[in-house]
Amino acid sequence: MNIQGLLVPVVTPFTEEGKVNVAALKQLVDKFADAGVAGIVACGTTGEYYALDEAERELVLRTVAEAARGRIGLIAGVTALSTPAAIGYARQAQTLGYEALMMAPPPYSLPDQKGMVEHYRQVAAATPLPIIMYDFPARVGVQIEFESVLELARIPNIAAIKESSGSFNRALALIQARIPDFQILCGADDMAADFLFWGVRGWISGAGNVFPAEQARMMRAADEGRWDEVRTLMSAMYPVIQSMESGDFNQKAKLGCRRHGVETGTVRPPLTPLCETQAREFQRLLDAYGK
Repeated sequence: MNIQGLLVPVVTPFTEEGKVNVAALKQLVDKFADAGVAGIVACGTTGEYYALDEAERELVLRTVAEAARGRIGLIAGVTALSTPAAIGYARQAQTLGYEALMMAPPPYSLPDQKGMVEHYRQVAAATPLPIIMYDFPARVGVQIEFESVLELARIPNIAAIKESSGSFNRALALIQARIPDFQILCGADDMAADFLFWGVRGWISGAGNVFPAEQARMMRAADEGRWDEVRTLMSAMYPVIQSMESGDFNQKAKLGCRRHGVETGTVRPPLTPLCETQAREFQRLLDAYGK
């Protein structure tokens, strides 16, 4: 799979009764495919993977695969608390027809760099699928350090890193390292224009749930060197993206799906819904977009 273009970690819609809303999930995949996104990430952080039981996880993966197959790329999130669990998720994704995997270091256990490298080695050895490492220390408690990235990038099917550290200095160091046969992907939506300017051509965007067509257009503009258009598009989206990055990201991503005429329900515990004031303020930003 060519891990480039706009890749959207799709939200998991829920019904009013709290069940996975299969119809709404299919609608979102259709909307995103029609908008020109390059791929979908199922069971990522924005998809609340941690709040799904095993049957629901398979339902989400299967639904997305059936809706997207042959149209856009398929990536499965396989982050897990243990290495055997991540291997199990990787094999499940391969069976369901996924083309690549995305995996953060195991949350909660706080592995050292040696343990983290071994975790990725074992998962990579258990699957032929390309693996996107996911560096998001604010969520998992540890960072994939620069030297560990270099070491892991030598493994043939460890193909990329989603850089969500929040430090563009780190991102630029990785970009400038020009690691052979390895991609740096934008994982910080509010810094996307900076990543694109420095030659990154893959963006895994949670805000893509809200702006799939606009962000796909932004990627095309960067490909063609139309930097004024990149700046214009990013400037218009920025108030919404900044609000999402400031907190309650998943809640706002779900609310933003109303732009496509799709109701995705609320989030599951331990997350809590936006209060009326917060929802109204975010809706004001959405309504102001493009005016």
